[in-house]
Amino acid sequence: MEKILVIGAAGQIGSELTLALRKIYGNENVFATDIKDAPKDVKKSGPFQLLDVMDDKRLIHFVIRYKISQIYLLAAVLSGNAERLPLQAWDINMRSVLNILDLAREVGIKKIFWPSSIAVFGKTTPKIDTPQLTIMEPNTVYGISKLAAERWVEYYFNKYGLDIRSIRYPGLISYKTEAGGGTTDYAVEIFYDAITTGKYECFLKPDTKLPMMFMDDAIRATTELMEADADKISIRSSYNLSGLSFDPEELSDEIKKHIPDFEIIYKPDFRQAIADSWPQSIDDSVARKDWGWKNNVDLEKMTRIMLKEIKKKLIHR
Repeated sequence: MEKILVIGAAGQIGSELTLALRKIYGNENVFATDIKDAPKDVKKSGPFQLLDVMDDKRLIHFVIRYKISQIYLLAAVLSGNAERLPLQAWDINMRSVLNILDLAREVGIKKIFWPSSIAVFGKTTPKIDTPQLTIMEPNTVYGISKLAAERWVEYYFNKYGLDIRSIRYPGLISYKTEAGGGTTDYAVEIFYDAITTGKYECFLKPDTKLPMMFMDDAIRATTELMEADADKISIRSSYNLSGLSFDPEELSDEIKKHIPDFEIIYKPDFRQAIADSWPQSIDDSVARKDWGWKNNVDLEKMTRIMLKEIKKKLIHR
């Protein structure tokens, strides 16, 4: 039986991915770790332990002790927060990846998942239907660190044969875990404010179109990629992945179908420059061809689910 280690299990992706992996591999076989406390459902459904990916000695002891065969590395400093602490963010984002790659080579980890991001693209990248292979000149600390790590990931595959798989996540939208410092986080915050106050102050301009994805699709994409046969994986840096593309005004209009009096005002901050350097839509035809990727959730369905589930969540607080 596979023994899975999830690093960053208290975060937006990790908290939901941990539960999905436990459904596949069994609760007792998926070890959730983070440097902070995890949500109750993560802690109650299976093993959870505080663990810092930067502590390489403790990390390798953990992996050997529990006979870990797969690692999901989700710990990172996100785009908005990284710009406030650039050197610290670079150190965490790079050392965490290199620690896992070296550990995997030393102890023989069978499979690794590490997420990249649309932040690897830059102002010179084609913005519409951004192709899998294209110009990549990121101008944020987060994007630079993700692009550098993509090169290391492919290097370790070519040099040492490590089975490392990756997705360039677009902005992820979830009702289960609240925003955590990313440039696309307005698309989560807006739902909470729409329900609680009926208005939202957006830090991006109304026509800032960005690639997005509902979390259920992102989790499914991750597990499908990891379960695909190795001979179907042609990209060893990171796969483009597409779900939705919309701007704040389009999302606001969709919310108004459910909350007619909802108001949005626009006060762009430093994150506008980050968003302006990213694509508006993504070409994920390689992922579709290689391992059959297909998204399920559109803007209308996502909005309906988000409003319904956040209302339920707020009632029970």
